[in-house]
Amino acid sequence: MEKRNLKKVDIIFDISECDYLAVLDKTILRDPDEVILDIIDSGLKGRGGAGFPTGLKWKFTKNEDSEIKYVICNADEGEPGTFKDREILDRVPEKVFTGMAICGFCIGAKEGYIYLRGEYNFLLEELKMKIDLFNKQIREKGLEFTIGIRSGSGAYICGEESALFESMEGYRGEPRNKPPYPTVAGYNWKPTVINNVETLVYVSMICRLGPDKFKELGTKDSRGSKVFSVSGDTPSAGIFELELGMPLNEFVEEFGDGDTKAVQVGGASGHCVPRKQFNETIIGFEGIPTGGSMMIFNSSRSMYNVLHDYLEFFTEESCGQCTPCRVGCQQLLKGIEAVKKGERKPAYLEELKKLALTMKVAAKCGLGQSVANPFNSIIDNFREEIIY
Repeated sequence: MEKRNLKKVDIIFDISECDYLAVLDKTILRDPDEVILDIIDSGLKGRGGAGFPTGLKWKFTKNEDSEIKYVICNADEGEPGTFKDREILDRVPEKVFTGMAICGFCIGAKEGYIYLRGEYNFLLEELKMKIDLFNKQIREKGLEFTIGIRSGSGAYICGEESALFESMEGYRGEPRNKPPYPTVAGYNWKPTVINNVETLVYVSMICRLGPDKFKELGTKDSRGSKVFSVSGDTPSAGIFELELGMPLNEFVEEFGDGDTKAVQVGGASGHCVPRKQFNETIIGFEGIPTGGSMMIFNSSRSMYNVLHDYLEFFTEESCGQCTPCRVGCQQLLKGIEAVKKGERKPAYLEELKKLALTMKVAAKCGLGQSVANPFNSIIDNFREEIIY
């Protein structure tokens, strides 16, 4: 794997280059297919965690034969330990709007919506004012595209794209069967591009500076930079934009407190990396991808308590639609409690690991499928803390 030294950058929050209307003016004079090719060439992958190539998503949606298409900005930032999208929407929302308008221009959509996490409703009033101004400005330029905003009700499951669509349509937030995928049948069952807040900002940057500039950062498999939410046992908690493809040991040297024993990469649904694996772990798509959450734990922390908290979270947030997730989350939680109390022998942890892997295969959506990531990585690396 290619390694790059950790490098701090300042692209997302750089106000000096936030002339979003000029970027939009330049972009809508071009052929939409050429713009999409630039996004593909840049290597930009979704910054929400899944990492699907952004340009390909746009291309597939553009090629769908439908008069009605949509652009959705997923701002349902519910992953524990992640708080970057809130800052982006608070400090540079125009960059997000610009990315949405560019997407609408490229795929032929006339409507876009921001789906805002329910706990972020304190941003609503100011966001609506800025959206109204942006809509007015782009109408004056002759671009037939408007942005609206929808607020969720605090359900973690609605961060999953199809559950988000259900919520926007007024139904209970539950994942849909796939296929069809959103590029074919998304919001209102029409072709839809759904991108993360951060992804849309990088679209604006690529359209302003070109794909080659974007590719100067990161690695061959992880192009560009990423905004990380750093929390836990660190003297430098906060939001930092860093190159992708960095070794985890450099991250720990920069943000750890000198006694870091584990880093939870990617929030509760991500992987828990122990100290012995810091040198060999890459933060990026060639290693461990992440939506941005980096939770640091030192030797004072009980990894049993950490895992217990994660399982309580998943048990609470499971929508209950599919049995593997609904029952599996409960059984994993009860299982580690039984082992800790001595009601089950330590060997029972192996049975629980098999259950977690079954959930990874059988659960309907990413919530149930991802539970195995923290569960098995903590069990494998901190078994003694679960048993004793």
